[in-house]
Amino acid sequence: MPPSPRAWQRMLSGRRLDLLDPSPLDIEIEDIARGLSFQARWNGQTRGEFPYSVAEHSLLVEHLFTTLYPKSPIKWRLAALLHDAPEFVIGDMISPVKGAVGPGYKELDDRLMAAVHLRFGLPAQVPVEIKKKIKRADKISAHSEAVQIAGFTRTEADKLFGRPNSVICERISIQIRRPDVVRQEFVAKHERLLAEMLQ
Repeated sequence: MPPSPRAWQRMLSGRRLDLLDPSPLDIEIEDIARGLSFQARWNGQTRGEFPYSVAEHSLLVEHLFTTLYPKSPIKWRLAALLHDAPEFVIGDMISPVKGAVGPGYKELDDRLMAAVHLRFGLPAQVPVEIKKKIKRADKISAHSEAVQIAGFTRTEADKLFGRPNSVICERISIQIRRPDVVRQEFVAKHERLLAEMLQ
């Protein structure tokens, strides 16, 4: 029989992450931040000198979640920051590609997300109500990104992501920064939230 294909990735931290059976012990925030800061949203089809990264998007989603739900426990703000964390190893697939790949993508994403959550003291599965709130912030972020940097018209964005609260959207200014700057801010935000959560 031919050997099984390799299903693990070596991280710069030295960890070896098994994608088929990910262990929370092999998850490090620095690896997540590095991977997400180099992952381009919108398949790189954005304006600017640098790709708009998943890490930058994640920071915005956490900010929007906190703005929309200021009384939410800190742990759900952390969940919002980490909502796309599996993409540090599986990449940021746009929705049409996810649909073409099928259910295997979601299963992989769910396994990795559970490991990430357990690593940082969150439940493996986030309650449905919280997922919906994070998704709302995610859609507002996607709408703003689409219009400000990805070349979509407002009408197109409204159809794809829903028409968000105009007051919130007016306050959003999409930033495109160097990966190292975004990586440092992502790690710092994670550390602050984790420290507050553990108090």
